[in-house]
Amino acid sequence: MDWLETVIIAVVEGLTEFLPVSSTGHMIITQDLLGIPQGDAFVHAFTFIIQFGAILSVVCLYWKRFFRFDHTPAPAGSSLFGRLKHKYRFYWLLFVGVLPAVVIGLLAKKSGLLDWLLDSVLVVAIMLVVGGVFMLFCDKLFDKGTDDTPLDEKRAFRIGLYQCISVIPGVSRSMATIVGGMTQRLTRKRAAEFSFFLAVPTMAGATLLDLLDLLKGDSSWATPHNITMLLLGCAVAFVVALLAMKWFVSFLTKYGFKAFGIYRIIVGSIIILLLLTGHSLAMVD
Repeated sequence: MDWLETVIIAVVEGLTEFLPVSSTGHMIITQDLLGIPQGDAFVHAFTFIIQFGAILSVVCLYWKRFFRFDHTPAPAGSSLFGRLKHKYRFYWLLFVGVLPAVVIGLLAKKSGLLDWLLDSVLVVAIMLVVGGVFMLFCDKLFDKGTDDTPLDEKRAFRIGLYQCISVIPGVSRSMATIVGGMTQRLTRKRAAEFSFFLAVPTMAGATLLDLLDLLKGDSSWATPHNITMLLLGCAVAFVVALLAMKWFVSFLTKYGFKAFGIYRIIVGSIIILLLLTGHSLAMVD
């Protein structure tokens, strides 16, 4: 990967990480368009690691939420664990919400399923279309939720279960978790924000696993050039995601999912048509 390819992929990641269009899917498509080999270990790791750069923008934008503790008295008679849960409630809900993804993600990675899915542009295209059709109707399937619906452990865990669906590239982690939040009667805005928050531990864990895999395997990837590309990709994804995130919350609150559904169907259908007619997505073969 050269400098231009790295910047292009990082911009795509930053723009799509928080949109319900699948950032991983779009990076796989972009890599294919640029003619970057999908089976390379460094390319696999790059795809996940720069997502963490985008995720850090959540901590930056919502830093007051991440570093605010509940100093009000815990309910009378609470155990030590209960008092800790009360004070660090924000982190406790993230922990509960990320548990399903930890289990499913580790199983998918250990079985090799995750690597196989990441190599398949066709899987991405199919899931873009399937998810797009669903998004045309999902605003009508769930009520708009209420601001006073409490986000408790049960709701956080159920949203975490929805997040597991996004192990399939093209599904979109953002879409899965926002829809999960809407099924729990959260407003679109609250569901989107919890989706952002839940992304931080999820992508931090995925990034750590990929880094460990890279360090345990053949170290020939660790050239000054590749390390520079990783750092550049993370930095670009961080800046672009920071700008895109605030726009997305406003747009989703006002207009819902329909526009994203139409976009997914168009892009996915074009890719499926090209692949079925024997055409390559690579701009340069």
